[in-house]
Amino acid sequence: MRWEHTIEIDTPAETVWAVTLDVEALPMISPTTMTRVERLDPGPLLPGSRVRIKQPGQSARVWTVTETEAPTRFVWGTRVGLARMVATHLVEPTASGCRNTLRLELTGRGAGLLGRFVGRTLERVLATENAGFKRVAEARVGPPPVG
Repeated sequence: MRWEHTIEIDTPAETVWAVTLDVEALPMISPTTMTRVERLDPGPLLPGSRVRIKQPGQSARVWTVTETEAPTRFVWGTRVGLARMVATHLVEPTASGCRNTLRLELTGRGAGLLGRFVGRTLERVLATENAGFKRVAEARVGPPPVG
């Protein structure tokens, strides 16, 4: 099962990429969907890097980075019961700034049942988090000049 949310952001893709990689700021970016984020490994976020995330109403989970393609693609995943959840962040430059896409995929045993149970919540979470990325990225730079 898969859910996706895309938003236009009026700042350069590099700014949104910097916000994306600042994972410890996620509780400030989206306080209603992230309670605490803790890097478990020093250095840049690269494949194999681990991050412990606590979200409201859930136990903390360790997310492991599986892909980074600066400045456009960041992927990490975790286990949810028997299922695997993979989150993808895509940043695409546009004429007025960039397009930010957040995608969640559930695979494996129990993914269908879990997806039917939490699907609407996940849609709201993606929209809320993307609105937070937009707010924070645009505040860092401000909108691009017109004309």
